[in-house]
Amino acid sequence: MKAFPPPPWPALPAGPEEALAVYIHIPFCRWRCSYCDFNIYAGMSRWFAPYVAALGQEIRWFGRAAGRPRARTIYIGGGTPSLLPLPLLERLFEALREAFEIPPGIEITMEANPSGLSVAYLEGVRALGVNRLSFGVQSAHPEELRLLRRDHTFQEAHDHFAMARAAGFANLNVDLIYGLPGQTLRRWQETLEAVLAWGPEHLSAYALIVEERTALHRWIREGRIPAPDPDLAAEMYEWTRERLARAGYRHYELSNWARPGYESRHNAIYWRYEPYIGFGAGAWSFLRDRRWMNARHPKDYIGRIERGESPVAEEEILPRPVQMAEMVILGLRRVEEGVEEARFRARFGQGLMERYGAVIAELEDLGLVRWDGVRLRLTPRGQLLGNQVFWRFL
Repeated sequence: MKAFPPPPWPALPAGPEEALAVYIHIPFCRWRCSYCDFNIYAGMSRWFAPYVAALGQEIRWFGRAAGRPRARTIYIGGGTPSLLPLPLLERLFEALREAFEIPPGIEITMEANPSGLSVAYLEGVRALGVNRLSFGVQSAHPEELRLLRRDHTFQEAHDHFAMARAAGFANLNVDLIYGLPGQTLRRWQETLEAVLAWGPEHLSAYALIVEERTALHRWIREGRIPAPDPDLAAEMYEWTRERLARAGYRHYELSNWARPGYESRHNAIYWRYEPYIGFGAGAWSFLRDRRWMNARHPKDYIGRIERGESPVAEEEILPRPVQMAEMVILGLRRVEEGVEEARFRARFGQGLMERYGAVIAELEDLGLVRWDGVRLRLTPRGQLLGNQVFWRFL
């Protein structure tokens, strides 16, 4: 291990004065899905061990610099974290336990691809402390999975969900995508009904966003497939809200539903605009008035760590108006809680109506938000037109 360098992170607390949500980015995949513009890299399996070694070093550096703070939640995302062999995951958790106080029972999530796993592997993951798995299933239909370039079948997804249950997991999320090119309402309904039959504790349903640097965008531009139909996607969303409510799921965030008590604690920290620290290539962190991002490419990230240099590639100090706007925009994603007046005032010394009175009045007149003096929330119509609401606070 190299000599401990000066702390490379900006604006660290002097001691463990506030608990942090911890995000770990594993940027490796077998290949890139057609809709994906995340910071992921395929065909780099020989870099798994050097990357985990660098992650461990970064995590330990931070723990020393911050005085071994307490973790509120831990989320291992990607990419495909479940590509890592168990011995590498064990090294990662050794570093986490050295650098952070990890209270018993905190939520520890790991994303997993529903292919190539075993009950023994999942039992090993659970033994490390992971108590929540998130499976990227996306669709029940073979042709839609091929369109998305997923590397699993729906039957494999079902089998892996059952493996997770057999391994003892009692908190499972399934990710789905709707509004696909050529997808009908009935086909989306079939996907959701099929997954509901599994009984997951949590469901994330995301409207497809066609990002520019993706194969899907290129195919649409070339006329090989039709563009998604936004009106049909809105119909799918409205049906999903109604169906999941009947199934006993709480709609607690625009794209997320959970059985009572199974809401994602980690993601709630983002939506409440609270501090988090990210480790790994391209990971973002947010603390007080600062946000920073690590070097994006795994080789660059590993090289920086091995040379004892800061992994931070970008940093910004957020002006007060930007912080206010971001807190409102993120808070409005919380369907029931919305943006709480008391929290906003405690943070900024100013109330929502003092800061955004004219904007809120306009949005109320349009039927997009609801203000009761305690919290600001989107209406059901506003949930469909969230972007039309959010930009007005910028």
